Amino acid sequence: MFFKKQNIELKTAREIEKIRVASKAVGEILQKLYDVIKSGITTKDIDVFSEEYIRSLKMVPAFLGVKGVSYPFPSSTCVSINDEVVHGIPNASRVLKDGDIVSVDVGVIYEGYYSDAARTYAIGSVSSIANKLINITEASLNQGIAEALSGKRLGDISYAIQKTVEDVGFSVVRDFVGHGIGRCLHEEPQIPNFGKPNMGIRLLPGMVLAIEPMVNVGGYEVCTVVDNDWTVVTKDGSLSAHFEHTIAIMEDGCEILTKV
Repeated sequence: MFFKKQNIELKTAREIEKIRVASKAVGEILQKLYDVIKSGITTKDIDVFSEEYIRSLKMVPAFLGVKGVSYPFPSSTCVSINDEVVHGIPNASRVLKDGDIVSVDVGVIYEGYYSDAARTYAIGSVSSIANKLINITEASLNQGIAEALSGKRLGDISYAIQKTVEDVGFSVVRDFVGHGIGRCLHEEPQIPNFGKPNMGIRLLPGMVLAIEPMVNVGGYEVCTVVDNDWTVVTKDGSLSAHFEHTIAIMEDGCEILTKV
């Protein structure tokens, strides 16, 4: 069924169950990466682990081959370090070191339905500002999800994220947003991480959303790395973190599908 105002597809219970299965795999990968990610491994190691796990479940990596400006995305995960915001391409020569923060974005397809989530990890002993950034970014995601209830409006999610972030002097990325998800990786509606409360479309049961704050220590401006046409970095070189969950709006609340 479609919510015609913005062509937003409301998912059936059967469809949500398929997304739930995909989401369980995504959540498990992100949880298991706490034991995998450490100083000395490469970003390619993270990608190999994740893809092998996905395929062991007879599922399909959602990001591999996604169309880009110049060429399809070449990996199964996005692995972004320090000032990289999103879409970092895993590389066998990119070694993680103590003090880095690394964001991993994972997507899975199960029987034609998508799920998508991300998390930022601290490598060894990180700076106090890096640790604060990780905590605030995750807190902003949780605050946004708390507003994802039937009868509320999209702007309530956006505002909750923005306020949590800006209250501590950080900034939310404005060029990239969350999104609906289901039979496609990116569906309507777009979900900005900034906005005004009680504005935007009404949230309805059956909506499945990928809410994903991307937060910078410095300004919100970003740019794409010229030499690969994929990786997005902060324009001022400041640290960035990324957290994401796929959630379903139900009659009686909100279910975080990718939570383990």
